[in-house]
Amino acid sequence: MLSDPAFWAVSVPAVLLAGFSKASGNGLGMLAVPLMALAMSPAVAAAIMLPILISMDALGLWAWRGRADADTLRSVLPGAMLGIVIGALAFSVLDVRWVKGILGAESVAFALHRIVARQAIAAAPPRAASRLAGGFWGAVSGFTSTLAHAGSPPLMQYLLPLKLDKERLVATTVIFFTVVNVVKLVPYAAIGLLDVPGLTASLALAPLVPLGYWGGLRLVKVLPEAIFYRLLVGSLLLIGIKLLYDAFAG
Repeated sequence: MLSDPAFWAVSVPAVLLAGFSKASGNGLGMLAVPLMALAMSPAVAAAIMLPILISMDALGLWAWRGRADADTLRSVLPGAMLGIVIGALAFSVLDVRWVKGILGAESVAFALHRIVARQAIAAAPPRAASRLAGGFWGAVSGFTSTLAHAGSPPLMQYLLPLKLDKERLVATTVIFFTVVNVVKLVPYAAIGLLDVPGLTASLALAPLVPLGYWGGLRLVKVLPEAIFYRLLVGSLLLIGIKLLYDAFAG
C-alpha cells in the first residue's frame, strides 16, 4: 500500500482536509474517506482514517480545552453511544447508500431552510439544550459516524440553532467526536477493520495531521462569527449534496 503512488496522491490531501475540517468544525473532513476510496476500498479508507481522526481529536482537546458547552454535551453523548451500538450491529447488513441518501436529503433541506429564512433565524432567540432533541440527534450522529464517518451533519442540525459562540461550538464538537471516535475503535476492531497494514498506513500519514489542523485553527480565529456560521451552513449543504450523489451513484 505505502509503495503505491496512488495511495499518497489521494491520502495526503484527504488527511490535510480532515485536519482543516476538524479544527474549524465545518464537517468537510467526511469527504476524506470518499477521496481515499479512489485508490482503495471505502472500508479500508475508513479504517485508516479512524486513528488519524483520533490523533486530530487529541490536538483539539488541547487547543480548545475548557471552552466546550457541558449542557450540550450531556444532551448528545448518551444518544451517541446508543447510535454507535446500533451502527455496529447494522454494519454488515445495512446498505450504507440508504443511510447516505436519507441523511443527504435531510441535510440539504435543513441547510436550504437556514439560507432562505436567514433573517428570521438570525432574529430568533437561541434554543436551549434539550435532552430529547440532543439524544435524538446524538444517536443519529453516532449511527452515521459508525457507518460512514458522517456524524457531522446531524450533529450540526442540533448545534446550529443553539447559537453557541464559534469557539464554544468547535470545542463542543471536538469533545463529542473524541468520545465517539474512541468508542468506534471497539466495533471497528471487532469486525476486523483495524489490521497491521491499515495501522501502518495511519502511522505513515500521521505527520500531516498538525499541518491541516493548524490551517483550520487559524480560520476559526480570524473569521467573524457571522461568516463562520455561514461557512458551516454552506459546508452542510455541500456535504448533503455529496451524500445524495454517493447514494444514487454508488
